[in-house]
Amino acid sequence: MSQEWLVRFLEHRIGDRRIIRLIQKWLKAGVLEDGVVTVSDRGTGQGSVISPLLANIYLHYAYDLWVERWRQREATGDMIIVRYADDFIIGFQHETDAQRFLDEMRKRLGEFALSLHPEKTRLIEFGRFAAERRKRRGLGKPETFNFLGFTFICGKTRSGKFQIKRKTRGDRMRAKLREIKQALRRCMHRPIPEQGKWLGRVVRGYFNYHAVPTNGQTMVVFRHHVTDLWRRTLRRRSQKDGSTWTRMTQLVDDWLPKPLILHPWPSDRFAVTHPRWKPYAGKPPVRLCAGGAQ
Repeated sequence: MSQEWLVRFLEHRIGDRRIIRLIQKWLKAGVLEDGVVTVSDRGTGQGSVISPLLANIYLHYAYDLWVERWRQREATGDMIIVRYADDFIIGFQHETDAQRFLDEMRKRLGEFALSLHPEKTRLIEFGRFAAERRKRRGLGKPETFNFLGFTFICGKTRSGKFQIKRKTRGDRMRAKLREIKQALRRCMHRPIPEQGKWLGRVVRGYFNYHAVPTNGQTMVVFRHHVTDLWRRTLRRRSQKDGSTWTRMTQLVDDWLPKPLILHPWPSDRFAVTHPRWKPYAGKPPVRLCAGGAQ
């Protein structure tokens, strides 16, 4: 990320030179690694409180505005844009649009000292007709992609209709289980109620993010693995420990939350967010006066 471009972007909205100088000091503060402070003329300090904000401002001018203009002027079909920080997914109705956009996006980002990650950037066939088209060409199932901790899959409902399914990434779940295992080892000899309260908070926090529709079975598997880790930890405390599965089932029912779907379906959330989906959409506005509606 070019600091020169970043300052120019900030000057579009900030007229107070004192704020600009303060941000420049943040950029020049440097990074402390192994007792050595290094200062770079590119990027922002990793871990700095202002780094995420500056990165979003930079991408807003270097990427978001350009993408919106490209969708309005260049795209020949539907185009969907989802960006979170420096991760983004772009969906196209036509493959030709996707190819053209990818080439032009590389040029656009290069103008602002940015580049696409070579391993994470790929063009895949995904969507309602992907499975049928790939089957006609003798290929396998549609490819999947990862985004924000989930794997997105082309699936079907019980009635056979197309449905995008989200599953927790396997590597992310394994990393979380390793973290829980290490923490359980450190608190192995703590009282069981204390361990249960802590595990309950950890599992509840995990479910609060991952409890999305179509991810229920993955949460069941995660809870089972946490139960097994807790059982193994308790059995290590003593050779005569009686932590059977019957006892562990009672413990987890007492302390761990059940794997329930907490997030709404995307269609429900979309209907709430956009007023045009409400029953009175398209009707003239209702004005209220002392005598009632008119």
